[in-house]
Amino acid sequence: MEVIDILKEASRQVYENIKDLAGTEAAAEDHGRGAGGDISRKIDIVAEKTVLDYLKKVKFDCVVLGEECGRVELSKKPKGFVIMDAIDGSANAVRGIPFFCCSLAFATQDRLSSVTDGVVTDLASGQMYWATKNKGAYMDGKRIFVHKKKPTYKIVGINVSGAKPELVQRIQPIFENSNHSRHLGANALELALFSRGLIDIYVDLRQKIRITDMAAGYIIAREADGILLDQDLKPLDSDLGYEARLSFIAAANRDILKEITGQLGL
Repeated sequence: MEVIDILKEASRQVYENIKDLAGTEAAAEDHGRGAGGDISRKIDIVAEKTVLDYLKKVKFDCVVLGEECGRVELSKKPKGFVIMDAIDGSANAVRGIPFFCCSLAFATQDRLSSVTDGVVTDLASGQMYWATKNKGAYMDGKRIFVHKKKPTYKIVGINVSGAKPELVQRIQPIFENSNHSRHLGANALELALFSRGLIDIYVDLRQKIRITDMAAGYIIAREADGILLDQDLKPLDSDLGYEARLSFIAAANRDILKEITGQLGL
């Protein structure tokens, strides 16, 4: 099987196993803190176990880097890393807000820039986004691209959850100049919406995003012709360590990038 097919099937099985669990009291059951530092909920554990069990079943030679389980070596001769956030948007999933996803990516080396394949599945609808390096980005089999034309309504995605007062003050011009700003609660799925042209630019300057949140969305957005930069406006990259925290800007084109970075004084 191709790597992308393995990730897609694992992601599909997560959807099947948790679709009736989301929003229930059982979904919120506390399982202690995961490797990423957040509280692991039952829905997170069920989703991760689904992925791990499937990867073991097909004997995929890899090292898994999971949001909850940490580093799991499934082979002594791994082909690379499976970067897993089995439930991105756990708060939404627990409360039953229909915006959360499974994010799976494969990297050949210990760098974000080495990601070759990624799958993001909307776990509320079952819609699946995927990409393989140099082969394009897709949603349910249809090729997708970021929005290149002048939009009827300019949609600016901006993550301010837990942002410090200094950052809120810094990004205030974006809110003042945009009537349509959004934050929906699952970065990977928001990057998928960006990749299909529904969001024009997505900004997260909190220096909080983990690689597990970002890896699949990264390759999908790139293959959809998006621009991904760090807070210094350099090509986004990082090692895959659990300590790594990212800020990023994902822009559909240079014009909106120039507009927003001008507002930020970059």
